[in-house]
Amino acid sequence: MDLNLVTLFETVARTASFSAAAKELRLPKSSVSRGVARLEAELGVQLLHRTTRHVAPTAAGTALYDRVAPLLRSMNAALGELPERDEEPSGELRITAPVDLGVLFLAEAVTRYTARYPQVSVDLHLTGRVVDLVAERFDVALRAATSLKDSTLVVRRLVRTVGHLYASPIYLARRGAPRTERDLEGHEWVLFRPGPQKLRMPTQDRPRGTPMPKARIVTDDLLFMRDALRAGAGIGLLPTFLVEADVVAGTLVRVLPRYERPSGSLHFVTPAARHVPRKVTAFRDLIVELLKTRAGAF
Repeated sequence: MDLNLVTLFETVARTASFSAAAKELRLPKSSVSRGVARLEAELGVQLLHRTTRHVAPTAAGTALYDRVAPLLRSMNAALGELPERDEEPSGELRITAPVDLGVLFLAEAVTRYTARYPQVSVDLHLTGRVVDLVAERFDVALRAATSLKDSTLVVRRLVRTVGHLYASPIYLARRGAPRTERDLEGHEWVLFRPGPQKLRMPTQDRPRGTPMPKARIVTDDLLFMRDALRAGAGIGLLPTFLVEADVVAGTLVRVLPRYERPSGSLHFVTPAARHVPRKVTAFRDLIVELLKTRAGAF
């Protein structure tokens, strides 16, 4: 049975008028009349007494109305209270992201988000692990990677990230600043695992790049790597956004400015869904908004 027909009947019985029901439902009067007639045919009973001036339920119609009217009201109330149906974002937003993004960028983003939308709350998980969004019920992941391929996810690239060479003034005062490509081989290095095997010059002078020297310190944590460089451990290749404040403060110095290497992109990732909740699109728009103000930092 088509439940839309039950809705037509309930509205006519409640308003005692085909015209009033048609107006409330925003349908032609003829469509409402045919729908009720079809329901009566399917049930095999007459539900309404019809006269030129009056519409009233029969005994069967009254029995049906008394049962379905409360159910329809409950169903409409439940549908109307779904968070993603609201104009204002609401409900809990579960986010997963790398630790470095959480420390440097997400604190500001989440604070602005919750201040802008009072009906939302945020559950943020910072981890280096690649989380299964669907299985672990996350709404959003922020991921830094060269590419992401997963048919169960919707991936939007937010911004490209670039890496440069950095060292502390303490280290450069002790070992001297490299002036040429050849000077790199004589220095101590801190590298990220997995990391680049070559440096690339934007001028294309050496399209194959320069092999990375062997590192004395290798890590899988960018924040540790940044702190080790601050302490004078050597030279390292870090994404620009991670060391922006250090360069301004003078705790890290860019070495051989000609060298750079694309280090991937920052992606906004969500599970594939026909209807994206408003809380997700609002957070995405805010992230894009913030990145525009920091375009030179990545």
